[in-house]
Amino acid sequence: MSITYEQKAPAALEQLKLTTALAQLDSASQQAAAQSWSYSHFLGYLLEAELQERHRRTVRLNLQFARFPYRKRLEDFDYAAQPGVDRRLIDELATCRFLHDGRSLVFLGPPGVGKTHLAIALGLLTAEAGHRVYFTTAIEMTRRLSKALAENKLHRELHNMTRPKLLIIDEVGYLQLDQTQASLFFQVISQRYDNNSAIILTSNKAFSDWAEVFAGDAIMASAALDRLLHRCTVINIRGESFRLKEKRQAARSTLDALLDTSALTAQPTPAAKEETAMT
Repeated sequence: MSITYEQKAPAALEQLKLTTALAQLDSASQQAAAQSWSYSHFLGYLLEAELQERHRRTVRLNLQFARFPYRKRLEDFDYAAQPGVDRRLIDELATCRFLHDGRSLVFLGPPGVGKTHLAIALGLLTAEAGHRVYFTTAIEMTRRLSKALAENKLHRELHNMTRPKLLIIDEVGYLQLDQTQASLFFQVISQRYDNNSAIILTSNKAFSDWAEVFAGDAIMASAALDRLLHRCTVINIRGESFRLKEKRQAARSTLDALLDTSALTAQPTPAAKEETAMT
C-alpha cells in the first residue's frame, strides 16, 4: 500500500527538523480547508511560524553569547539630560545599517554620561536582528588575549573577537594597558578593520591621549586610530554624569525628609498646647 502525501508530510517535516511547522500542521490544515486557502498561502502560513520560532531561538542564543553586564534600551536613554546627543543620529544607528557598511562607532566622554547605555542598547538591537554581538571591556579582552598567548591559543581567541558581527569594547582608557596588551588590542582592531567588521567602542580619553591607551606607544596608537576612524561615527557626550545627578537627587530627597521630620518634631503636642493655654 502506497503512502499518501498527507501521511508523508509529518514525517518529512520531522526529518527536516521543522518542529514548529510539524506542531501546527493539523490545525493549519483544518484552517486552510475551512477558509479555502491557496496552496502557497497554506505553505507560507506554516513556514512563517517556523521562521519566527527559529528567529526567537537565534535571538536567545545571541543574547547569551553577548554577555551584556545588564540590558539597556534606547527608549530609556535620557536625551533631555544629554542635549548634545543627536537623537536623529542615534535613531539612524538603530537601523543597524552601520553593521552592513562595516562602520564603527566611538562614544567619547567622561564617566557616567551614558556611553555604555547607548553601546549596549545598540548591541541589543543587533542581537535581536539576528546577528552575533560580543560585549567586553578593554582590560578584560586584553587579559583574555594575553592568557591565550601564554597558552599558545592566541589564534583561537583572536577568532572569537573577530567572528561576531559586532564587537563592543567598553571602558577603553580607564585602566593602563601594558605593551603586550596594547599590541593585542591593536591586532583586534586591525583584523576587524580588514574583515570590514564593526566595533562599538567607549572611552573617556580624547584621541590625542590615546598614546596612553597603547602603553605610551604613539606609533601604535596612530596606526590603531587610522584603522578605527577610517569608517567610523564619533559621538562626543559632554553632559552631566547620570550617577552624580542621581546621587545629588537622593541627597536632596534625604535632606528634605530630615527637614520635614524636624518640623514635625518642633511642633508642640496637643497636651503642650493645652498647658500653655492654661498658664
